[in-house]
Amino acid sequence: MTEPRWLTPDEREAWLALWAVMLKLPATLDSELYKQAKLSIFDYNVLAMLSEQDDRTMTMSRLAGMTNASLSRLSHVAKKLEARGWLTRSQSPLDARVTMATLTPDGVRSVQALAPEHVESVRRLMFDQLDEADIADLTRVGQKIIRGLDEDHWIFHDQGD
Repeated sequence: MTEPRWLTPDEREAWLALWAVMLKLPATLDSELYKQAKLSIFDYNVLAMLSEQDDRTMTMSRLAGMTNASLSRLSHVAKKLEARGWLTRSQSPLDARVTMATLTPDGVRSVQALAPEHVESVRRLMFDQLDEADIADLTRVGQKIIRGLDEDHWIFHDQGD
């Protein structure tokens, strides 16, 4: 058996800092969005990704990739958002095996109403503590980590359908 590759003190410090961010930032954003609209940060991200599309529509598989979710998790959230009248799912006119997700007009209005406060929360909780060099470093390091986790991640490749 080989000896474990223990973290150095600097690696441990970096890991604990990242771990704290991974736990605290989503929990805080979830709490704020739940107070506003009974949404999780993941629910909001699904709506936001759809709102950025010209036709407010994309395949469920592409949406899953853009939100870093399994199709199962995305389907569960889509069902919840459908019940609120914010999203519809339909069969693709090009391929009956493909399901499309579309943001409804009520969904668009909801995202537009939530976005200013959500962006302010992200700015307050994250970016107000960083300078331009920190932001560039965070992007570079985050992309390296994601690349190691998932070579096909949407940040690095346009996921076609």
